[in-house]
Amino acid sequence: MSVSGLIASPSRCCLRLSDCNQGLVCRQVPSSPIASKPKAKFGKLHLERSRLTVSFRRWKMQKTHLIKCAMDASYGDMASESGAMFPRINVRDPYKRLGISREASEDEIQAARNFLISKYGGHKPSVDAIEAAHDKIIMQKFYERKNPKIDIKKKVREVKQSRVVQAVTSRFQTPATKFIVKTSIAFIVLGVLTVLFPTEEGPTLQVAISLIATFYFIHDRLKSKIRTLLYGAGAFIFSWLLGTFLMVSVIPPIPILKGPRSFEVLTSLITYVLLWVSSTYLK
Repeated sequence: MSVSGLIASPSRCCLRLSDCNQGLVCRQVPSSPIASKPKAKFGKLHLERSRLTVSFRRWKMQKTHLIKCAMDASYGDMASESGAMFPRINVRDPYKRLGISREASEDEIQAARNFLISKYGGHKPSVDAIEAAHDKIIMQKFYERKNPKIDIKKKVREVKQSRVVQAVTSRFQTPATKFIVKTSIAFIVLGVLTVLFPTEEGPTLQVAISLIATFYFIHDRLKSKIRTLLYGAGAFIFSWLLGTFLMVSVIPPIPILKGPRSFEVLTSLITYVLLWVSSTYLK
């Protein structure tokens, strides 16, 4: 047998062989061994390659996650301190550290604490500073409730704002400075005469002069005889009764003033002060 000819085509080739007995024989031979394989094998190879790529990526991500978890477990404190730091961490006043007023309620204090913890929870020193300020304020509030203090300024403000005090103060006005000096000198002279020259009957003359002086100053300021009579008589009676009450119940004996008429002298001095206020400021 001998090769007599070769015919090729894109998909196959035809090989002519000579046979001694039968002549020429044409046999078809594949042009390429790869061309004879099914296309399905190429799809399987591509799918296997894709699966290997995805598996490799998953393994790499799992390895990275495990390394990160191990680092977090080993350096947990360092990781927590990597958050934002509280800007008022070194402020000594706990109220200023939390950013609240001293009149804040317990709900406001708790809300401020929760807000700051949620914002700076990743920084452990900041959390400790916030918690310390919160605990200090809560303990201070508890101590104040257990041992309440009297707020003098608040009490004075409440007294001034009361209707009775406002009604009383509305009946007084401040006159000219010259008039205040004139009334002050008159009653100071009466007080000195009462202390230096007490009589056996008491400071009757000085008290009578103080009543006349009260009528004179009130009339000089108000220019009304009826109001002068009412204000002068009422001020004198009120002053004498209040002076007697204070000497009996409130003011202790003064050792400087001695004698059988020391009680009347002190009562007269208190009366002079009240008459001076009435004749100078009463309107």
